[in-house]
Amino acid sequence: MLPIGWKKKVKNMLNKITTLLGTLLASAFLIGLATTLTRSSMIGFWDVLPVFILMAVAIVMMIYEAFFDKN
Repeated sequence: MLPIGWKKKVKNMLNKITTLLGTLLASAFLIGLATTLTRSSMIGFWDVLPVFILMAVAIVMMIYEAFFDKN
C-alpha cells in the first residue's frame, strides 16, 4: 500500500529534477557560447572577459531564481 501524500512527494521530486536539468542545460549553453569566442585568433582574452563576467552573472541569477527565490 502506498503512503498517503505520495503523489505530492513525487510531483515535488519531479519538479526539482526538471528545474535542475533545465538549469544545467541552460548553463551549458551559456558556457558554450562564451567559450566559442575564445577560439578566434583575432579575439583576445581581454576582449572576452566582459562576456565571461556577464555569463557568470546570468548563471548565478538563474540558479538563485530557480532554487532560492520562492516568492
